[in-house]
Amino acid sequence: MAVLATAYKDEIVPKMMEKFNYPSVMEVPRLLKISINQGIGEATQDKKLVDSALEELTMITGQKAVPTKARKSVSNFKLREGMTIGARVTLRRDRMYEFLDRLVAVSLPRVRDFRGISDRSFDGRGNYSMGITEQIIFPEINIDKINKITGMDITFVTSANTDAEALELLKSLGMPFKNQN
Repeated sequence: MAVLATAYKDEIVPKMMEKFNYPSVMEVPRLLKISINQGIGEATQDKKLVDSALEELTMITGQKAVPTKARKSVSNFKLREGMTIGARVTLRRDRMYEFLDRLVAVSLPRVRDFRGISDRSFDGRGNYSMGITEQIIFPEINIDKINKITGMDITFVTSANTDAEALELLKSLGMPFKNQN
């Protein structure tokens, strides 16, 4: 079992129960999944970019990435329906906690001029999304072997009902939010 999963059960659940006055342990919000999505805009011109993105996302997450396909044809973008335009991974259980641990402890501190992540990206239902501009912050990526620096979107899906509960949960799991004055 992942270290973060154990910490959630032993430390975070009692703390959240006390703070939000939940009558049952089952009402305490938990992290359900982490979705990582990487859209490659230049994939219409160069098919190799998608292959390298799939490979990089697989290395970063430890789980095989799946290609995403275009739903509609858009002539201005030279995009046809069914064309591969990105990569995505959905992490659950132990892999999810391991990824979160590596993201917080290793990858985010490697971001240039890092002062914390914004706490304004909640969707109103307890889910949090953040963007990363460069995939090279992950130690699994060899800088010499990448041909293009691309970003990715990471979404943390929780069972929280409100953004305040989700913020407290993610803070407890170690997410480095900016101190809002």
